[in-house]
Amino acid sequence: MFTGIITDVGEIVGLERRGDLRARIATAYDVATIDIGASIACDGCCLTVVATGETPRGWFAVDVSAESLARTTIGDWQIGRRVNLERALRVGDELGGHIVSGHVDGVAEIVAMRAEGDSTRYTFRAPAALAGFIAPKGSVALNGTSLTVNEVEGAEFGVNIIPHTREVTTWGAARVGDRVNLEIDTLARYVARLAEWGRRG
Repeated sequence: MFTGIITDVGEIVGLERRGDLRARIATAYDVATIDIGASIACDGCCLTVVATGETPRGWFAVDVSAESLARTTIGDWQIGRRVNLERALRVGDELGGHIVSGHVDGVAEIVAMRAEGDSTRYTFRAPAALAGFIAPKGSVALNGTSLTVNEVEGAEFGVNIIPHTREVTTWGAARVGDRVNLEIDTLARYVARLAEWGRRG
């Protein structure tokens, strides 16, 4: 599990097509503390560490299945791309964002951006099948970042991103037309499931 609070911005330094895609990601994390088999959220996707190294700088490698490539933006990765990173939540850690599973539900698109005070208002278009799970003042994870929804209109929704978040994540380089990984709030998912069962009953 994760919290949606980004703790490093990594860089894709290697991509190798095997049966799956193997990606090598440079990081500021102390790789000596990253166990093989550990989970790290990479742009919001929970991926398993399969190797680590320190040449020429610290890095870890992950394998990405065809299913993950089909449902996320990982298929867009190229050498040099920067990605939001978060290590898995440990017992006793501060829960600063919201509970994030790292299981991406779909891909949203940035359709508008505008300055709003010192912050930036981003408008996203969600896949139609996920739009009903997004509510004003609810939470979403976008590229692994825990964000609060301001407004919803059909399949489009807006969030404000403050300067600090833009500086310590990849959001400062985001542009209209970018595709982003979307994970809906776990609570919204279960409320909708309960409502569906209630209608059946």
